[in-house]
Amino acid sequence: MAVFDWSTFLADQGHTNLGLPEVYGGGGDVGASIAAFETLALGDLSLLVKTGVQFGLFGGAILHLGTRVHHDRYLAEIASLELPGCFAMSESGHGSDVQSVGTTATYDYESREWVINTPSDADRKDWIGNAAVHGKAAVVFAQLITGEENHGVHAFVVPIRSDRGKVLDGVRIEDVGHKIGLNGVDNGRLYFDSARVPLSNLLDRYGSVTESGEYTSSIESPTRRFFTMVGTLVQGRVSVAGAGLSVSKVALTTAVRHGESRRQFGPPDGGEEVPLLDYRAHQRRLLPLLASTYALHFKQAELVRDLDLVFSGAEDDEQARRSLETSAAGVKAFATWHAVDCLQTGREACGGLGYLSSSGFASRKADAEIFTTFEGDNTVLLQLVAKSLLTGYREEFGDLNPIGMAGFVATQAVSRLVERTAARELWGRIWDEITPDSEEDGDLNKREYQLALFAWREEHVLESAARRLKGGIDDGIDPFEAFNACQDHVLVAARSHIDTRILEAFAKGVELCEDETVKALLERVCDLYALSVIEQHRGWYQEHGRISSTRSKAVIRNVNALCDELRPQACDLIDALRVPDCVLPEFGPGGIVG
Repeated sequence: MAVFDWSTFLADQGHTNLGLPEVYGGGGDVGASIAAFETLALGDLSLLVKTGVQFGLFGGAILHLGTRVHHDRYLAEIASLELPGCFAMSESGHGSDVQSVGTTATYDYESREWVINTPSDADRKDWIGNAAVHGKAAVVFAQLITGEENHGVHAFVVPIRSDRGKVLDGVRIEDVGHKIGLNGVDNGRLYFDSARVPLSNLLDRYGSVTESGEYTSSIESPTRRFFTMVGTLVQGRVSVAGAGLSVSKVALTTAVRHGESRRQFGPPDGGEEVPLLDYRAHQRRLLPLLASTYALHFKQAELVRDLDLVFSGAEDDEQARRSLETSAAGVKAFATWHAVDCLQTGREACGGLGYLSSSGFASRKADAEIFTTFEGDNTVLLQLVAKSLLTGYREEFGDLNPIGMAGFVATQAVSRLVERTAARELWGRIWDEITPDSEEDGDLNKREYQLALFAWREEHVLESAARRLKGGIDDGIDPFEAFNACQDHVLVAARSHIDTRILEAFAKGVELCEDETVKALLERVCDLYALSVIEQHRGWYQEHGRISSTRSKAVIRNVNALCDELRPQACDLIDALRVPDCVLPEFGPGGIVG
């Protein structure tokens, strides 16, 4: 109840509904709503998720999938938390394959109602936030059936409890049980046994049904229609990416400040003990992660800007939406994996004191690990990125079906990739100079060279993945087996693409900085990010003839030199993240105070 009470307080203050239209009690500001979400992520993550389900998922689904009648009926009560709700998409037996959910919504012509059913236990709605205790209604994703025809997955508003909290007829609810973390969130399971709701409870922005049972939609393709519906919910992934980034900032602020105040050992001649952060090994643990946090910060800001442009209609075209969805999927995966890395590395960098509950690592680590699998499992999200890169036509196989994907690639994607000369033309001379012949360390700190090296890897991996898929199919391998055999390859393609986009966003952000002193510092942080990524993949670059073993060693030297150079500014860089002291442990001369 504590988390629900906190949520109610925030709703009363108007802090959690900034993305909803003003006419319904919201702020009408998508960017502000994500900023508020990122700020909440600095504190209690159960509160973050509880409010995210209510205002982002439940409210967002009704806002984006419903029409004016639904907005008038529900949004004001959602904004005030008078109507606590759930987002019932995931099912036990279908995982990330939402297009194959088993829940059905069958139209009853006589009563003009939808009959909601859970055919088997595998089709129960699982891990549904707000369902176990507080939810009064749920947006339920189900197969829409009229007569004998299945029109695919649509969303319905289904009441699950009365105003007094009694579970309604036709609904069964279970608590999923105690979890590793986030136990302030009441995750539950939902079953439906001929639960009935009015015809108007269909969220019908993309598909509607008349009283006579006639189905109509402005989008003819069921697959494209489904992914258009799901695409409107992209704000959830952008928000979770921002939350992961906030968690990283807290973890690194704690670890770097501990490394500055904690002293041990010293010169063998009896000199004074030195701060942990003066040691190369400690710098190597934390400073590349700090550089990556800055890089992701700039990319996240770019993502929020693009989201606002698409939602406001300023960029209302299919290409802009597809690009946004691809970026959101990839950045969400990178940012949440980064959060887990920062928490684990930060905890270890604080030694035994990091194991204290007062350090904050224990609770945040337990709570934040779920970020890697909700709003889309990260590995599955990278497959979505790869699909977009390989074909550019999401609707052709938006269900992540390997057979459809491989078949399409076999006929079109390779020719499309072979024709991609834009990147080569963009980098021109630099592209040709990405060879092992140049051995000057100074080249490594040239932004143009770094960007070209990232882009070359992206292009090469993408083209070779497409050729590998086509080659397997040309050899008569079953399309499913061909794709499965290449799955590791296409994931590398997705990763290299997101690496490039992050570096581009960071470089662009640095260029826009007007303060020359700050700009010079950010230039070096950007260098550290770029060279740290190149260092991670230097074996790949050597295998593909892009850098020599000598140059590979130069990358290591440059990363070390950048750590030395940035060491004096480490605390300034941490302070600039502006993590409030109230969410941090207390620090003394020996580091974290127990």
